[in-house]
Amino acid sequence: MDASGIELLPDGPVRRMVDAANRHDLDAMLAEFADDYENVTPNHPARSFTGSAQVRKNWESLFAGVPDLRVTVHAATTAPDGTVWMEWSNEGTRRDGVAVQMTGVSLFAVRDNLLAAVRFYVEPVDQGSGDVDDAIRAASGASTGGQR
Repeated sequence: MDASGIELLPDGPVRRMVDAANRHDLDAMLAEFADDYENVTPNHPARSFTGSAQVRKNWESLFAGVPDLRVTVHAATTAPDGTVWMEWSNEGTRRDGVAVQMTGVSLFAVRDNLLAAVRFYVEPVDQGSGDVDDAIRAASGASTGGQR
């Protein structure tokens, strides 16, 4: 298996986009997006946007700021409606020496062999926010462990 996991993806625009991202070929990447591409970010609604121009702006910044950025596909499947589900991550080192890693799932809608939309659930990897008990306490408002 290729270290990038790209072979897990079906032939088509998602696979070509990941391949172009790993080559840092912005023009080839952008060729896979519809002009009216819609990015919906349910966990952060204010980050949602429409248009491939914002895709260009985002990836130009990523490639410039993280020169060794690498995308890895961990799992992928295609739903009956043609939506490509992809678990993926990207990682690298910013120019200031800080390591960055993001991971999550994206659901890509394909129209006319282009990326038409995505539901984007990719977040920075957080190594220091506590364990599962801490997360449940924060979500539930509890100040101590669970009751029996």
